Amino acid sequence: MRTSPIRCELDHLVVGAQSLDEGAGYIADLLGVSPVKGGVHPNMGTHNVLLSLGGSVYLEVIAINPDGDPPEHPRWFSLDNPTVRQTLEQGPRLLTWVARTPDISGLKRLESYASCDVREMSRGDLRWLFAFTPDGECPGDGVLPHVIEWRGNVHPTDTLPDSQCRFKSLKANLAPGGSMGSTIAAMGLNPLLTSPGSKNDAVGLHAVIKTPRGEIVL
Repeated sequence: MRTSPIRCELDHLVVGAQSLDEGAGYIADLLGVSPVKGGVHPNMGTHNVLLSLGGSVYLEVIAINPDGDPPEHPRWFSLDNPTVRQTLEQGPRLLTWVARTPDISGLKRLESYASCDVREMSRGDLRWLFAFTPDGECPGDGVLPHVIEWRGNVHPTDTLPDSQCRFKSLKANLAPGGSMGSTIAAMGLNPLLTSPGSKNDAVGLHAVIKTPRGEIVL
């Protein structure tokens, strides 16, 4: 049975860090511009900084908030995963990406997201619905996006300064006809991804960003 597509587009990239200062410094050194303060997520025990990547696309650096209370649910973006925590001890890294949709209720039509729990979230004036995996892990080890539906007319990029950096593409090893590639296609996101042609269904994720210094692979 063919899966009905759900309309999505790129919202933002997610870089994890052991600490927010370390993550902000990493992005500043790599891209040549510093991210700006975002805020805290009290019910997730995390906080972030943000960087515009042009239009309504941005980059989020996220870390566990040392001053926050432990959340009732697993933290998002695999931040409670012991292996991910160990990896972040070696330095910040691109964890995953987030796609936005105007109708997150249709997400469960996709097998890869059937077990997700859609919950209301907020930070300051921002309101959104977010599809959480039961264990807090990134779908497809980060190759598949998390999915968000923004509520109202407020978006993080509305107040972000122009960084002179622009998103170009995502790179992932998606085998033709593989399950992850089929899911990406069903979401209408396949034009965003380029593949090196690996026979593996998915191995790793990288983002290409245009900066005043040239193209940078994250």
